[in-house]
Amino acid sequence: MADGGTARDGLLEKALRAAVRGEVDAGAGARALVTMDASNYRRVPDVVVAPRDADDIAAALAVCRDHGMPVVARGAGTSIGGQATGTGVVLDLTRHMRAVLAVDPEARTATVQPGVVLDRLRDAVRPYGLTFGPDPSTHSRCTLGGMIGNNACGAHSVAWGTTADNVHELTVHTYRGATLRLGQGGRGAPDGVTDLVRDHLAALRTGFPPGLPRRISGYALDALLPERGTDVARAFCGSEGTLGVVSEAVLRLVEAPAARVLAVLGYADESAAAEAAPGLLPLGPLTVEGMAEDLVRDPAARARLPRGAAWLFVETGGATPAEAAARARTVLRAADALDGTVVADPAGRRALWRVREDAAGTATRTPDGAEAWPGWEDCAVPPARLGPYLRDFRALLAAHGLRGTPYGHFGDGCVHVRIDFRLAEPDGVRRFRRFSEELADLVVAHGGSLSGEHGDGLARAELLPRMYGDEMVALFGAFKDLWDPDGGLNPGVLVRPAPLDANLRFDVLPRTPVDVAFGYPDDGGDFGTAVRRCVGVAKCRVEGPSTGPGVMCPSYRATGEERHSTRGRARLLHEMLAGEVVTDGWRSREVRDALDLCLSCKGCRSDCPVGVDMATYKAEFLHHHYAGRLRPAAHYAMGSLPALLDLAAPAAPLLNAAARVRPLAALAKRAAGIAPERDLPVLARRTFRAWAAARRTASDGTAPGGAPRAGRTAPGGAPRAYLWPDTFTDHFTPSVGRAAVTVLETAGVPVALPPGRVCCGLTYVSTGRLDRARTVMRRTLDALGPVLEAGAPLVVLEPSCAAALRTDLPELLPGDPRARAVAGLVRTFAQALEELAPDWRPPRLDRPVAGQTHCHQHAVLGDAAERRLRERAGLAGELSGGCCGLAGNFGFERGHHEVSAACAEDQLLPAVRAAAPGTELLADGFSCRTQLAQLAGRRARHLAEVLAEALADPRPGSVSGG
Repeated sequence: MADGGTARDGLLEKALRAAVRGEVDAGAGARALVTMDASNYRRVPDVVVAPRDADDIAAALAVCRDHGMPVVARGAGTSIGGQATGTGVVLDLTRHMRAVLAVDPEARTATVQPGVVLDRLRDAVRPYGLTFGPDPSTHSRCTLGGMIGNNACGAHSVAWGTTADNVHELTVHTYRGATLRLGQGGRGAPDGVTDLVRDHLAALRTGFPPGLPRRISGYALDALLPERGTDVARAFCGSEGTLGVVSEAVLRLVEAPAARVLAVLGYADESAAAEAAPGLLPLGPLTVEGMAEDLVRDPAARARLPRGAAWLFVETGGATPAEAAARARTVLRAADALDGTVVADPAGRRALWRVREDAAGTATRTPDGAEAWPGWEDCAVPPARLGPYLRDFRALLAAHGLRGTPYGHFGDGCVHVRIDFRLAEPDGVRRFRRFSEELADLVVAHGGSLSGEHGDGLARAELLPRMYGDEMVALFGAFKDLWDPDGGLNPGVLVRPAPLDANLRFDVLPRTPVDVAFGYPDDGGDFGTAVRRCVGVAKCRVEGPSTGPGVMCPSYRATGEERHSTRGRARLLHEMLAGEVVTDGWRSREVRDALDLCLSCKGCRSDCPVGVDMATYKAEFLHHHYAGRLRPAAHYAMGSLPALLDLAAPAAPLLNAAARVRPLAALAKRAAGIAPERDLPVLARRTFRAWAAARRTASDGTAPGGAPRAGRTAPGGAPRAYLWPDTFTDHFTPSVGRAAVTVLETAGVPVALPPGRVCCGLTYVSTGRLDRARTVMRRTLDALGPVLEAGAPLVVLEPSCAAALRTDLPELLPGDPRARAVAGLVRTFAQALEELAPDWRPPRLDRPVAGQTHCHQHAVLGDAAERRLRERAGLAGELSGGCCGLAGNFGFERGHHEVSAACAEDQLLPAVRAAAPGTELLADGFSCRTQLAQLAGRRARHLAEVLAEALADPRPGSVSGG
């Protein structure tokens, strides 16, 4: 292969652009996005190509062959062995080649392109009562091409097998330019393959470990045996892009059970669960999944599980719910478990499956927060050996001073585990090698496979001789050479492998922490550690529209571009710190442009399994990027909104009148960097603080410390809570503040406003003006002295401000104990009522609701109290998840309107349009209410407003709908 010179001088890129109709990009941003997959490895390509069709694949391969450049085909990039990384040219098959070409319900087949996401295929065949059997936990984003490359399996393989078991035909393109149609009977095999098999029948019949339902390591040469139908398509599966590039696949489908029920079985420990798993297989379950308690760190999730320290998740199917439930009860009786439960409710089953599926991310951190990494993510042993193997595996971990938590497909003997290797340290890398070698020997001693699902990649290919011996590995090399004699496809993988401790993605990161503004308390104060939280699980790459309460990642669902996903942005930040591909550090335009469409919704903070917090990373980046430089106008106008509105308040009527004059409004928007499509919000004629002050004057009293009293006080004059006068409530919607005072007073909770001028600093944080944010926050902490002394709850009506006080405040001022104290006092409106007036009964409204839970509330504060309050008030129904798309300053900024509207169309606007007449529209966030008003012409209200109006007119049904 060439040394990259032709790529560096632009000849390769120029030739590809002339030959390929799809996109060709040799820019730093495009290359940085694909340097890594979900593994420990990193390889830097020269060019990224997004083929439009099979002809483009063939044309790209021809150009690469002419230039002697290697090629790696890439799907969703969720491979854990490093095989989706590569030098030379990366073929991104997800951008265009994502069609389900045909479905034949009678033959039970589907024809797909390689970039089709598994869930999209399942959606396409669901109307026929069919499904594709293999289903990795990444089913919402993994592609069929990647599944074929890795021979992916998933939870249902005990019923429906691996991807190879469900592939009928493949169309592939070789590096030499051949187009092959692979199938049974030797169809499509390159010259020499059948001779290779014939000449080594004895080795192929005896060289593969028996009794292994999950053997993914090496090439599946035994599929070419005559007694197995000389199935070339099956042998190709699991070849990790080293033999050819798939352009089309004909897949076998299976009948989807009409009903499913989940039996969850509790055991004393993981070995007991593992030893029980094989005994359940004769009952014909759809899944037998296992995990231990150290992966269940959410108390709410733990509460759903039966008694035990480890669990089996056993799904059963049937033609009717009763039949599926009867099979689940049979499993429960046969299981000899400590405890168990049968869950038939679909929502309950989804909640439990999320616990299992999120383990791939949860396992990346040990319970004490230390980093844990793949590398031995999915080895497999015969199911009957799994219990003893796990005991030996735990002993080997202890001998090396390592920690890891196994989980996975216990019914197939396949174990996933992430281990705290300390790969950022030289000694940790040495330990990684020693452990890998010893674990390979342990797996082989138990009759197992180094890979049981994700393939060998760069992580295990070097160790294949320990499993197969030199003769079989030599056959693998000969097989590869018959397909790819030039070695152009994914070199260093499977045969003639790179060392397992080479190409590690940690090698390029700074060895010392970089100077940052936030404290990053969960990452030891190190921005590099925070960025490498992203391990590529890619839950952020789920295609829209989304469903359920999740938020992440609205910008990706709007654009479909990797650089607008949480993972893509984390990759760019990683490369920015590395300085090899993205070379201009904090001044990087590639990183700035990718972060520009980040809504700072904080959805990834809660929804990302590894807790990546891109809103914080964006604020950090903007802080450094614009240090000493002129900022965009919106950063000054909307970043300084609290101060500007305080100045503008006396002239509110005049400014509102001016805003109704189109030329004046257009001029103001241009000067402030506001999108011309947006209407300027109307300023309140009297601020909430002015109303509170007038009320204080009327009652001729002040709260302790001079705080303006908003309502009645408790005996002795002390308020039971302080009501935060956030900028949005104060200047735009004081009715929300007045309503909250009414409800809290009625519930017996007298409130006062904090003394002085207080501000959470949110707008300064979201625009990356972190020095100013800290100044504002310190001034606020000084003013909050009496509040801290009283220790009364701080009720914050605007969820984004509550989230800023709860998280941004202590993370920007980590050395100030007052910041942590204030964060601990923050309560939402519903939380305050529940805590301070537990016996109060809200007015009964008895009507449906629609609207949106604020993304910051979902991510930081939680909405359990709000749900309970709505239920007590008879407000029935679920609010939308996702993000409204306005997201504070984001949707108002010039250039963001299209994406902002697309985010609203993900969940919020469809839910509101579908709402029945008389439905109450709820949105506690000012942004959500503004977005609904401006894009749908609908008025939504804060829950406090709805309850206050009902208190004023308590007749049932008296409050008008939205």
